[in-house]
Amino acid sequence: MTAYAHPQPMPRLNLLTTTRHCLTLGGRNLLHLKGNPGEILGFAVVQPLMVIALLVYVFGGAIAGDTQTYLQYALPGLLVQSSVTSVLATGTGLHQDISNGLFDRLRSLPIARIAPLIGHLIGTMVRVSAGLLMLLVVGAVQGFEVRVGIWSALGGMLLVALFAAGLAWLSMLVGLAARSATTVHMFSGVLAVPLTFCSNVFVKTDTMPGWLQTWADINPISQEATALRALMSGGPVGNSVWWTLGWTVVMTAVFAPLSIRAYRRQV
Repeated sequence: MTAYAHPQPMPRLNLLTTTRHCLTLGGRNLLHLKGNPGEILGFAVVQPLMVIALLVYVFGGAIAGDTQTYLQYALPGLLVQSSVTSVLATGTGLHQDISNGLFDRLRSLPIARIAPLIGHLIGTMVRVSAGLLMLLVVGAVQGFEVRVGIWSALGGMLLVALFAAGLAWLSMLVGLAARSATTVHMFSGVLAVPLTFCSNVFVKTDTMPGWLQTWADINPISQEATALRALMSGGPVGNSVWWTLGWTVVMTAVFAPLSIRAYRRQV
């Protein structure tokens, strides 16, 4: 009679090993860019040029009187909008990997269970940071001026990245809970429109109807754009930085545990 040994559970991994696994899978999420130079060119060069050309040079004169004035106002808002739209795509990639069975294959490997989820977050934040940098460089070439110290401007960029990381947890939760990729796409589009267009990203809120102005003023995207303008171009900061940090903490505290719970049910 043959005796079969019961499979032994994988030993608990330490923090250093878990971090290494997360970084490895974060790099895996960026490898497809290396094999697709056209995507890198479009993402890093063509997209920033098109955004600035269409929004600043087409609408700038009509909105602000001249394109240079509007560029100085709009570019911080465009940085915020770019980070929001990019990070909302996180759920799509996550849902695709689950549907393709990638997470099932990773589960059979001796890696930290949370590594695939955190790897997606790391890969997203690298892409978001690269997009912000390229958009800022293109804007500077077109004439945008950082009118405050370099550390203040870097602090503003860090603030945008932190907010994007908090919002990424919401996108990942939708990607884990949705039953189809279409649902994830629809959620990203429906959420991005009221957040970015009903805000002060593109125009000041003074000319909006009263009810819309009320929403635009309390919109977290407006608070973030106001904070970034103050940190990069000067002007009153007010409580916008604290509001942005507060929203980041709230989104992370609420959606990160929910995402992790949904992820554990999936895998």
